[in-house]
Amino acid sequence: MNETVVDLLAGNARHAQQFADRFDDVQDAQHPVAVTVCCSDSRVLQDQMWGNEQPGHLFTVGNIGNRVVQLGAAGEEVADDVLYPIAHTGTETAVVVGHTGCGAVTGAYRALAEAGSEPAGIEHSLRLLAPHLEAGVAALPDGLDTAEAVNRLVEYNVDQQVASLVESERVPDALDVVGAVYDFQDVYGGERGEIHVVNVGGVRRVDALRDAHPEVADRIDRVWEY
Repeated sequence: MNETVVDLLAGNARHAQQFADRFDDVQDAQHPVAVTVCCSDSRVLQDQMWGNEQPGHLFTVGNIGNRVVQLGAAGEEVADDVLYPIAHTGTETAVVVGHTGCGAVTGAYRALAEAGSEPAGIEHSLRLLAPHLEAGVAALPDGLDTAEAVNRLVEYNVDQQVASLVESERVPDALDVVGAVYDFQDVYGGERGEIHVVNVGGVRRVDALRDAHPEVADRIDRVWEY
């Protein structure tokens, strides 16, 4: 057996032992408190970033660029894997989580600004992502290096994904939608691995968000207020 798989199975054995008595309440149904939409990246620990160790507590969705949309018969629509917990499990909160140094945003930025190319499967995801970033790329300040541009566009992408949920007819108006960025590159000045709120229900001005949510004011920040 591949040694990597052997190591993974050993880790799973520890997991199974630790979690053996934590599945009793979710044997037949799930009622997660939130659906989180994160980027598919090995550095983004989708459950552990929240300190979650309880099965059934969070419904986690991961894809290239933390997108909430897919292409349907009538065009772009909220993705089924995001919609499912909202429609069928009573979930009333959605959190879109981007991350610093995002490779998907970098790829989309290069495709828009530098005419880069990716393999066909990745291109499909970038084609879904790039239109949401095009206006953001055009609005970037002059003189930014690629890393600075990408981290601004990470926030911009989160804003666009939040807007897609807020404006969708498929999503109940009562759904609370929050946009955030997971930082492991010292961009926001906090601890590595901290989550910084950048958008709540379409509101993205830091001062307005801090006034409205004083209980988490120290966790609200942006690198780009456009």
